[in-house]
Amino acid sequence: MSKVYVSHNNIISSLGFTSEAVVAKINNEVSGLQRIDDKAILPEPFYTSLIPTEKLQENFKKLQPKGNYTRLEQMMISSLNNVIKASNIEINQRVGLIISTTKGNVDALDENNPFHKNRAYLGELGNQVKDFFGFKNQAIVVSNACVSGILAVAIAKRYIQQGVYDHIFITSGDVITEFILSGFNSFQALSSAPCKPYDANRTGINIGEVAASVLVTNDNTVLAKEAVTIIGEGSCNDANHISGPSRTGEGLYRSMQSAFAQANITAQDVDFISAHGTATMFNDEMEAIAFNRMNLSTVPLNSLKGYFGHTLGASGLVETIVGMHALKNNTLYRSLGFETLGVTKPINVITKTTEKNSNRFLKTASGFGGCNTAILFQKTN
Repeated sequence: MSKVYVSHNNIISSLGFTSEAVVAKINNEVSGLQRIDDKAILPEPFYTSLIPTEKLQENFKKLQPKGNYTRLEQMMISSLNNVIKASNIEINQRVGLIISTTKGNVDALDENNPFHKNRAYLGELGNQVKDFFGFKNQAIVVSNACVSGILAVAIAKRYIQQGVYDHIFITSGDVITEFILSGFNSFQALSSAPCKPYDANRTGINIGEVAASVLVTNDNTVLAKEAVTIIGEGSCNDANHISGPSRTGEGLYRSMQSAFAQANITAQDVDFISAHGTATMFNDEMEAIAFNRMNLSTVPLNSLKGYFGHTLGASGLVETIVGMHALKNNTLYRSLGFETLGVTKPINVITKTTEKNSNRFLKTASGFGGCNTAILFQKTN
């Protein structure tokens, strides 16, 4: 089976507009979360990370757009443009496009939104990005709750190994809207303080927004210096509950089993885990159980939610990119907000950013509806 690589990449977030700028902030343990106290949005204060609107619009104008684009489209197109330029790949029939998002242009349904309500269709979001760059193939939209970003990488790898494409560009994003915030608030899941994944004193999640983009390719001749090889992946739904994960971590456990079997490695061969870590009681506990079932309890682990908040369908992709740079930099990044273990099974949460010679990492994600995905990445250079 041919090797598949994740290469050129970009992150647009509250921490910066390039992957390198974002990773530098994470290295210095700087959070992009901010407190919002606006009763017109929510009755209680909450924490979120927001992309600066003026900077986004300024960046987007440089691309000389011919029409009008939503905030999410501007985020995705701006991010993807950086990756397409860096890759120097000609867009032809052998090049695919995957869009990953949870809610897409859901704000098009708001009363005062200037865009037609049809813009809320996920297929229309795909068309806008496809047409902007002139992709020859229809955009594939991956919308599977909070595993969307990482699942898109697994799907791209499969398409390439099946010979459908040689290269696939992925762009991923979600925006903060009143609709999304009110939904999570109805679960009583939003925290009025910065989130604390896996911590005994956690009080819930923070929602954030990012756009992230990568190139997945079978061509190893022109790779980014932080490029990684996908050595194993798996995705499994535990079909437990619309919003609650399996209490035994069954879906995540089986996803990891598939990934490890494909990679033909063991838990001892993994240098760190980039986990999902939403800072909710059920998610954190489920993950701890699943990691213990896979004999991963001593492997250094972090959640990046303390830097961006939970960025929904983009979370898995943005965290994969940070993991790629962590491998290149031989650095374990601190799991911001963690102090005291708050799960019943032992896990090795990274409490301080430290140097560690690393070769492989595991990325996991879990989401509403019982979806789970796990991918193993290995250093390429």
